[in-house]
Amino acid sequence: MSKKVLNKYSRLLTQDESLPAAQSMIIGSGVPYDDLDKPFIGIGSTGFDGNPCNMHLAMFAALQKKSVQEAGMVGLIFNTIGVSDGITNGNDGMRYSLPSREIIADSIESITGAHFYDGLLFTAGCDKNMPGAIIAMLRMNRPAIMVYGGTINGGHYKGEKLNIVSAFEAYGKKLQGKINEEDYREIIKNACPGPGACGGMYTANTMSSAIEAMGMSLPFSSSSPARSEAKKRECQTVGEAIRLLIEQDLKPKDIITRASLLNAMKVITVLGGSTNAVLHLIAIAKTGGIELCMDDFQKISDTTPLLADMKPSGKYLMEDLFKIGGIPALMKFMLREGLLDGSCLTVTGKTVAENLVAVPDFPEDQDLIRPLSNPIKPEGHIQILYGNIAKEGAVAKITGHEGERFVGEAICFDSEADLNHGIHHGLVKPGHVVVIRYVGPKGGPGMPEMLKPTSAIMGAGLGDSVALITDGRFSGGTHGFVVGHVTPEAMEGGEIALIQDGDTIVLDAKNNSISVQIPEEILAIRKAAWKKPPYRVSSGYLWKYIKNVENASQGCITDL
Repeated sequence: MSKKVLNKYSRLLTQDESLPAAQSMIIGSGVPYDDLDKPFIGIGSTGFDGNPCNMHLAMFAALQKKSVQEAGMVGLIFNTIGVSDGITNGNDGMRYSLPSREIIADSIESITGAHFYDGLLFTAGCDKNMPGAIIAMLRMNRPAIMVYGGTINGGHYKGEKLNIVSAFEAYGKKLQGKINEEDYREIIKNACPGPGACGGMYTANTMSSAIEAMGMSLPFSSSSPARSEAKKRECQTVGEAIRLLIEQDLKPKDIITRASLLNAMKVITVLGGSTNAVLHLIAIAKTGGIELCMDDFQKISDTTPLLADMKPSGKYLMEDLFKIGGIPALMKFMLREGLLDGSCLTVTGKTVAENLVAVPDFPEDQDLIRPLSNPIKPEGHIQILYGNIAKEGAVAKITGHEGERFVGEAICFDSEADLNHGIHHGLVKPGHVVVIRYVGPKGGPGMPEMLKPTSAIMGAGLGDSVALITDGRFSGGTHGFVVGHVTPEAMEGGEIALIQDGDTIVLDAKNNSISVQIPEEILAIRKAAWKKPPYRVSSGYLWKYIKNVENASQGCITDL
């Protein structure tokens, strides 16, 4: 019986006698000659010093390298970029956030392909890191596991539990005189107490949960905090896990299927996850050649309840979910209730159901995850809206706290900066539907998040009395009656560009509609008079992005 070849890709480089220079350079980099016939594992991360989500990832990569070596393979560490959403929110740096997903995917693909790695481990921390890694894994389709860098622990000040959104909302409170300068400063100082991704059910924790649910990370990876012993153990044991995948030749396209993506969508619906998941899961599906569209999210929302009392709308953080059993306990609960497909394969080599057999149930006294008989909302929070200002769709996040219908007068801003100025000067009043446009994938460019203005609205006490629509997107930390991803975007001549101050806008999450209440002939006159403004950039990476990016309904992918 012939021995199974585990170095299927690297042997094309290390065992070809016509490539002595390549082999010499590999040896020169520290790989012993006798190890050239072992499987080569790329160990990547988005580790960099300038962001709590990513600052500790190099340490995790070092633990993984040791684990890979102990499993009889060669581990080779590499890095790619990360962009901090928390740091770039509310400024021009945010234009690079969503586009960085494509750079991350391209760079992982480049090094894995160029250096013939047999398998891939990738540790990601912030929002776009994770879908970028999964997109690259699907492109290469070699055995791969994503390791989440883990969630941050909550901060504290004056008896209040803090997180990154506390810092954003403090700005609005300060403007309204609700907190003094000292409180403002102390909230900033205490909101982020160390390493880890933003602590609520924001985009990082949403995507880590989705990726574990779809089978591409080990059980507990998405909910174990960055500074936990569980996270350390994960990094110390991942070598055996990736070796098992190589031995079984189990690849991302065997694991990521329509069924596994539906599992991921159901998990984030129960959790009240970020609307950014719509963009990212559609992009992942398209990369894998899997049929998935915005309407699939609506179908999931129609049949899946919101059960998790987690921030931004609720009170708990991801570290609190970890304490009661984490994502595996949630998945076991959902599987028992018939909400998950247990037959999907995972990176353990086992099915979802097999992974969950030994997982303990939630403790009886927990109130973070509601029972099906008492949901926070009987249907999902992600609602897909259509209408005369979103003919190709828009995405609303309706958790039940905001109501399901809003009618108000439009007040329009052609940039986030204009809106922030308007909030500061009291232009936004109760009853307004705030319109932020020309901030889509091409108009932004980069489809920036609108967390700063929504946080300022909340901090100013207007969260219950105004709504906001945009062709940009929202942070997972955003809450309130908000609608994003309006498509077509304003820069492409979408009808959101035609709205004028004082127009009546009706947002109806019950009937999934979004419309401006003016006759079609008036809209047609406005459209004929509309002139496309110049793009905000004309060179560099963002210019390349403008020329290649698909619209939000297509996941803002660049390689269709």
